[in-house]
Amino acid sequence: MEIDLTPQLPKKIYGGDGGSYYSWSPKELPMLREGNIGASKLALEKNGFALPRYSDSAKVAYVLQGSGVAGIILPESEEKVIAIKKGDAIALPFGVVTWWFNKEATDLVVLFLGDTSKAHKSGEFTDFFLTGANGIFTGFSTEFVGRAWDMDEASVKSLVKNQTGTGIVKLKEGTKMPEPKKEHRNGMALNCEEAPLDVDVKNGGRVVVLNTKNLPLVGEVGLGADLVRLDGSAMCSPGFSCDSALQVTYIVKGSGRAEVVGVDGKKVLETRVKAGNLFIVPRFFVVSKIGDPEGMEWFSIISTPNPVFTHLAGSIGVWKALSPEVIQAAFNVEADLVKNFSSKRSSDAIFFPPSN
Repeated sequence: MEIDLTPQLPKKIYGGDGGSYYSWSPKELPMLREGNIGASKLALEKNGFALPRYSDSAKVAYVLQGSGVAGIILPESEEKVIAIKKGDAIALPFGVVTWWFNKEATDLVVLFLGDTSKAHKSGEFTDFFLTGANGIFTGFSTEFVGRAWDMDEASVKSLVKNQTGTGIVKLKEGTKMPEPKKEHRNGMALNCEEAPLDVDVKNGGRVVVLNTKNLPLVGEVGLGADLVRLDGSAMCSPGFSCDSALQVTYIVKGSGRAEVVGVDGKKVLETRVKAGNLFIVPRFFVVSKIGDPEGMEWFSIISTPNPVFTHLAGSIGVWKALSPEVIQAAFNVEADLVKNFSSKRSSDAIFFPPSN
């Protein structure tokens, strides 16, 4: 079966003065449905407020741009109000209620990647809004709402009908909102741009891996993630997920080339990728990227909380571990070529700087 891995940009789903919500469709990116992965993006303008909601999917949120405030309520827990900024990753398990607010002039942009295996629609997130024109209260009769909260009919009508916005609204300048608490960030968010590096190769690239050690909540989400920054004209070693995990990659900035090879050594993707693109690498398929002169940065989720990768080239690559005799027999070449092949990339791991 042919697999279409062509990178895609998202489509606007709804929005207004306060901002917009975008989503990637499984119709245009079939691997979303195949891999049970959802992807969306929230962009809030100044004073934009994303109304309280919960989702049918566990997700990882990543702040692509700006700063703001997020409210997060885990089941049967108090509201956590946290300051968020560019580079923050936040794990959002099932049943979490969230709201998002931006009081700054710069747009707040948040990427959501998650597991849709239990969702209403494979490859898509479905949000359930607590308030607004499509909020859950609008579907209940006045009697039910009144009895649930012990309110009179007039109060119920105001509660249900006064918010006419849908999903995202723009608040009046100076509207008072909860102030974030520093202690609320503990265990809720990790800034990938400030976290200790898991890989750091001079003139090659850097990696920060999000897992159960530095953000335990990803264990509940069932997803791992990483932020990769590839230097100008550097290459990322060909590699694959060796624990059957799917890799979903969003290009944060920059551009470059990507190639993916699958079953029977067939190339299934050879393309240019740029900021805003989303593409998916199927289980066990091998992927490699080369950055353009300005470099490239991407954020990926992996469909396991503690992903393990096998790299084929570099100092930790598979070929370094194989004995020369096996390599010679496998390639059916002379010993001198194997010696030359084995001596290359003796000090480079994962990232390969450009040749001088």
